[in-house]
Amino acid sequence: MKIALISHKFINNKSQTIEKTTNLIQNAAKNGANLVILQELHQSEYFCQSEDVDKFDLANDFEKDKAYWSEVASKFGVVLVTSLFEKRASGLYHNTAVVFDNDGSVAGIYRKMHIPDDPNFYEKFYFTPGDLGFEPINTSVGRLGVLVCWDQWYPEAARIMALKGAEILIYPTAIGWFENDENDEKIRQLEAWVAVQRGHAVANSIPVVAVNRIGYEAAPDGNSGIKFWGNSFVFGSQGEQIFRSNDTDELCEVVNLDMQRCENVRRWWPFLRDRRIENYSDLLKRYCN
Repeated sequence: MKIALISHKFINNKSQTIEKTTNLIQNAAKNGANLVILQELHQSEYFCQSEDVDKFDLANDFEKDKAYWSEVASKFGVVLVTSLFEKRASGLYHNTAVVFDNDGSVAGIYRKMHIPDDPNFYEKFYFTPGDLGFEPINTSVGRLGVLVCWDQWYPEAARIMALKGAEILIYPTAIGWFENDENDEKIRQLEAWVAVQRGHAVANSIPVVAVNRIGYEAAPDGNSGIKFWGNSFVFGSQGEQIFRSNDTDELCEVVNLDMQRCENVRRWWPFLRDRRIENYSDLLKRYCN
C-alpha cells in the first residue's frame, strides 16, 4: 500500500486552502499513492480556539464539500480520508471523517467520539460526540480504522477498531504547542503523543498513521495561539518508525507499507489470542475504587 500524508498551513480562506490541498493530492497520485490522508478540519482554520456561534456556518456546505472531495477522489483514483465539519441538523454538529473510495463513492464516515475541552481547544462547544461507534471502513485498499485526534489517546478505541478487523489505524489530527510553554514541556507533550500511538501499533500489530496540522494560527481573542507541531508519522506493526516529519515543514509524503508484515507479526506475537477477555469487565467502569 502506498500512503500519502498531506499537511499544510491554512491559506487565507477556504477556497485557496482547498485549491492547495487538491494540488497536493494530484502530486501524491502522480507519485503512486493509492490512499491519501488529510489533516483534521483541513478546509478551514482551526476555529475551535474560541467559542463563536458564527463559526457553525462553516458546516453549512457539508453536502457540497462531500461532493467536491468525491470528485477529487474519483479524478485522481485514490482512496481519500477527509476531515469535515458536519451539520447534521440545527444545533447538532459533528467533527466527521468522510472516506471516499477511488471511484468517488462514500466508503464510510466516522464521527469523532472523544471531544476535548481545553484552552484554545474548545471542541465541546462545537461538536457532539459521535454515535456511529468504532467501525472500520471497507475500501478498495483495505479495511481502515479511522479515528480523529483526541481519540488517539485512548487505547480502547484503537483496540476495538483492531478487534473489528481494521488493518491500519488512521488519525487526522490538530494538536500543537502554546508558545509560552517551556521547551522541556513542549518536548514531553510531543513525545507523549507519539509514544501512545506507537503503543497502539505494537499492542494491535497493525500500522498507525497520524497526519497533523502544521504552522502557527493566532487566537481570535489576541491571546497566544497554537503552533501546530506537525510530526506526522507512520509506524509499522511492531512500532517501527517508517516515517516522521518535522515541526516546521508542510508535507506531501508518499510512504510504502508492507501489509503482509502485519500478518507475520501477529503469528509471531499473538496478542489477540492471549487476551483474557473474561477478566476485563472493569474497563466498562469510569473508575475502579
